[in-house]
Amino acid sequence: MITIDILYLIDQLEVLLSEGWRVPLTSKVVVDEEECLNIIDQLRVSIPAEIKKAKRIQQESQKLVVEGQQEADRIVSLAREQANNLLNEEELREQANQRVQAIVDNAMTEAKQIRHGADEYAAETLSDLDERLNSLQAVVRNGLTALGKRRQSVEKEPVESDEGE
Repeated sequence: MITIDILYLIDQLEVLLSEGWRVPLTSKVVVDEEECLNIIDQLRVSIPAEIKKAKRIQQESQKLVVEGQQEADRIVSLAREQANNLLNEEELREQANQRVQAIVDNAMTEAKQIRHGADEYAAETLSDLDERLNSLQAVVRNGLTALGKRRQSVEKEPVESDEGE
């Protein structure tokens, strides 16, 4: 699953940071740049897959809405067909009209409920995905910021000389 891959990569980034070499008397850590950049590249590949998943979910919810509308149309068509069969006499005509209206109302209510449920599902899923993506973006930004600070501090530190040995 893509989500597990992203979370796994973030865990790997944390492991890389925790296993880095500590610079004595500072809170600085030296990490393997190549390995860190490799993990970041893998994250860049995985995140678009999450976006594709969100689009697929959105398409599925639209499909549910269309299917609900088709079902409502089918019910309405069936109701009208039944009403046409009952229109032989005045009393039957009145009963048919009442029944058609009830079926149409019921079909419209069901279609509305189906659309509402599909919209809620899509909104919840997309909101959850948005929260996850925002969280992942924050983790990546924090990692990049920390890495940038670490690089700057390493570049500013004087190189230790071996002349004293």
